[in-house]
Amino acid sequence: MTPAPEQCRTTTLTITVSDEVRSLAPGFTPLAVEAHGLVNGPSDENSSALLDDATRRLAARLGGRAPHEDPHVAARDMYTAFGAKPSRTRNSAEALAGRALTDTGLPRINRLVDLCDAISVPHLIPVGGEDTDRIRGAMRLVRSTGREGFPTVAGGETVIEHPEPGEVVRCDDESVTCRRWNRRQGTRTRLTEESVNAVFLLEGLVPTTPAELGAAATELADHVEKMSPGVRITLRGPE
Repeated sequence: MTPAPEQCRTTTLTITVSDEVRSLAPGFTPLAVEAHGLVNGPSDENSSALLDDATRRLAARLGGRAPHEDPHVAARDMYTAFGAKPSRTRNSAEALAGRALTDTGLPRINRLVDLCDAISVPHLIPVGGEDTDRIRGAMRLVRSTGREGFPTVAGGETVIEHPEPGEVVRCDDESVTCRRWNRRQGTRTRLTEESVNAVFLLEGLVPTTPAELGAAATELADHVEKMSPGVRITLRGPE
């Protein structure tokens, strides 16, 4: 259901990274692309073509190597700092890259989610999308206390999980929106076919450079403008 007009965000979203998270990953570089006035909908030929092209670009980049052998993905080893096993807790970029190289390929979700995946895969950078009309207050990347709620679905039913203490999570004033840094997004703020305002979060760990992250963000913004003529876009770092 589309949020009521009084619920829609009209101001710039505040996004912060806690000192605790920065101490885990020196050189961590986040970048946000905030967009207002989007036109989303079911996956179509254009979004499918972007995903196919992303798969081809990934295969050329890897040259027969596995995704985890790329230096950008190897940075996942820092996940051990908050108790996650990198071989089991793959970030979203590595998980998508693995799917892209299988016979089934990348999933088709909706145009905006397809675009996120089409940028994430060839750049091997986690790219998350959040519906800003469903975000409450500021967004923060923090280490969990273990008491925060995480709305998700299990067995077709809505359930509330709780992150492990110390786990890196993204949250707003209401709940956790993404667990294990950028591995698993919740249901409350995910992008749907009705989403008209969103923030796309690109995250780079060393050796990803600010220039590489900026190139991925610019590519994403260019495609957003093509998909949604008249959209208002802002690119910025965290506060």
